[in-house]
Amino acid sequence: MNTGVKMSVAREQVFVWSRNIRLFHWINVVAISLLIALGTMIFFSKNFGITGDGKVLLKTVHVIVGYVFGCNLIFRLVIGFIGKSYERWHKTLPFNRGFKTELATFKHGKNLTYKGHNPAGKLMVFALLSVMTIQMISGLVIAGTDIYYPPFGHYFAESIAIDKDNLAAIKPYSKENVDAESFQAMRDVRKHFITAHVYAFYCFLLLIPLHILGVIIAERREKSALVSAMFSGYKYLPIVKTKSKSQNEAKIATENASKIESKNNAD
Repeated sequence: MNTGVKMSVAREQVFVWSRNIRLFHWINVVAISLLIALGTMIFFSKNFGITGDGKVLLKTVHVIVGYVFGCNLIFRLVIGFIGKSYERWHKTLPFNRGFKTELATFKHGKNLTYKGHNPAGKLMVFALLSVMTIQMISGLVIAGTDIYYPPFGHYFAESIAIDKDNLAAIKPYSKENVDAESFQAMRDVRKHFITAHVYAFYCFLLLIPLHILGVIIAERREKSALVSAMFSGYKYLPIVKTKSKSQNEAKIATENASKIESKNNAD
């Protein structure tokens, strides 16, 4: 559990984010940026005057970038269970024991800093991962029903084919070797995944600015170099000074001596 500590002038460099986390983060940033740009062009293709082969090309590039995005996400989901330290879910998601107390402390405290994500950051990570998972699953299904790409493309092509031995004839926007009734049934299934994909896209458009704003606010509040930490892995955290055992023992001895002297004087 991340525990808040009071800010101090003296700071030390502490390693937090592993290479795995940093690679995931920046690959994710690039992939999502490309997917949003490509997805917007596909969504408004008619407005841009993109039709036919141009639209198929856009969708193909979108799917290829989506594969990178999906592999990267699966990698992150896996290391959340088998990784080390702050790669693991119990230090990243808002489900650790005592999170409610941690969140309450965060809300009321002004000078707190956290080694990993603060409570608001954990909630944002959960929201982003949930939306990304929906995007990945729905995107793979759409790719399979639209341009017949793996992993589901072969299954959907076979489900609509008149001649099962001539699947190569089935191509995007072509009715060759396509059974009209089966094709419509596939499209009926597909529309639910498109709805999920589009709404997840809208969620991204909301969450990404909130995430950036949250980082800015957290950096102003914590001053722990949050952005540079995603490049170097190191955050700058306050040095917590604690009294040593010998200091405590000396203090107790002094207090006891004072009590004895006071008692003797009283006698």
